[in-house]
Formats: sequence, structure tokens, C-alpha cells
Amino acid sequence: MNATASPAGASKIDWPAAIHRQFKSWDVRQVAHVPDAGHKRLIELCQADNAIAVVPLTTEEEGVALLAGAALGGQRGALLMQSSGVGNCVNMLSLPRVCRLPLLMVVTMRGEWGEFNPWQVPMGRNTEAVLELCNVLCFRADSPAEVEPTLEAAARMAFEGPQATAVLLAQKLIGAKSFVK
Repeated sequence: MNATASPAGASKIDWPAAIHRQFKSWDVRQVAHVPDAGHKRLIELCQADNAIAVVPLTTEEEGVALLAGAALGGQRGALLMQSSGVGNCVNMLSLPRVCRLPLLMVVTMRGEWGEFNPWQVPMGRNTEAVLELCNVLCFRADSPAEVEPTLEAAARMAFEGPQATAVLLAQKLIGAKSFVK
């Protein structure tokens, strides 16, 4: 059974809906993602929105290229991924930097609070450093109340900059995964 443990005293703020609201306010028209349980509700909200094209990917770096094309075509987009996928994007992250294209990433963190899978820890502990070495501006949301203003700040820098930005959604926010019965 795949269950997600929620942090004690979790807020009632619907942070996936807050991200979707920000996507709408910034006219995000394309959302690329590798399927991820942490983004499940956000993906569903985007799929239900006829103004957003949702593109499932086989690997995260495809999303960087897809959103570069979207930007060149005049559309804004966002890339959803898990922290373990950041390592797949290192080479491709030179594209938005060199070409001065916007890139907004929303990254669910693993390898942090309550992680059961030791394979997730190395990349989870190094995600922010790896992104910063690739000249990606990182913003972190640790609580539901931080998500919407953090996404707004990152979107402003991505789309008005243009800059590559990433919002890191803490594992404490999304809940630690558990595979116990």
C-alpha cells in the first residue's frame, strides 16, 4: 500500500490549488511533468483546466526543452518534477541560461523529513546546490502558507527576468511517503 504521512498539525491551506491559481494569474499555458505522487493534485487541477496543456514526460530534461519551445512560441509554462529528477536536467539547464529563456520549475522534495528510501537522500540533500550551480534561482516553501507567495516570487523572476527558477516544496509540506500496510 502506498500511503503518504502528513505532518502533524498540517494546515488546511490547499497549496496545490494555490499553485494552480498562480499558474492562472501568470497565464501559464503548458505544464510538463514526470508523474509524481507529490504533484498528483496539482496535475489533476491542470488537466481539468482547458486553458492549460498538460504534457507527461518520460524524463525531466525533456520538459526544459519543451518549455524553451513554448517560450519561443510565446507561451508560458511550468515544469513539475521530484527532486530526484533534477540530476537528469543538469546538461539541459544550460539552455535557458545561455538563451535567456524563462523557466519555472516546481520541485517536490524527497530525502528530507521522514524519508524511508535511502536512495532519495543524496539528491534530496543536494538539489538546491545542484540547481544553484546551474544558475537556477531557488525558492523554498516549507509550509502551506508559504507556497503561494513563493510561487508568485519565482514566477515573477522567471517570466519578467527572464530567469530559470525553481520552487522547492519541502517534504514536510507534501508529506513523507510510506509503504507500510
